[in-house]
Amino acid sequence: MAVQDLTNRMILTIIQTIMAPQQRFDLVYAPQVKEHLKAIERKYYGLIRREIEMQLRFEPDTETRNRKPLGRPVSFEAEWEVRCGPGNRLRIFYEVHREAGEVHILAIGVKQRNKLIVGREEFEL
Repeated sequence: MAVQDLTNRMILTIIQTIMAPQQRFDLVYAPQVKEHLKAIERKYYGLIRREIEMQLRFEPDTETRNRKPLGRPVSFEAEWEVRCGPGNRLRIFYEVHREAGEVHILAIGVKQRNKLIVGREEFEL
């Protein structure tokens, strides 16, 4: 009879989670990014846009599997990079201005073996 009582009773548990709202960052593109995109196949433009929106709108300075702080400085003064696309060959370089609530996209390039191609420039890695 004890088993039957347990099956006939409806036990309801409510778990309420309260999360602090996340800061939403504005995305600011450097003027040269337009030129950088011309060196990348158009079929990747949508993917790049989605990755930027998804990865950098909230918590852009949190390290993840494909979002990392740069260990050494690069010529366009970026602090972070996002890797995306086929084989993670596409790179998005940016810096975070937390006080202003902005992420500045400084460069977009393609990694090919030990080279990074950004616009018309090649960088050795």
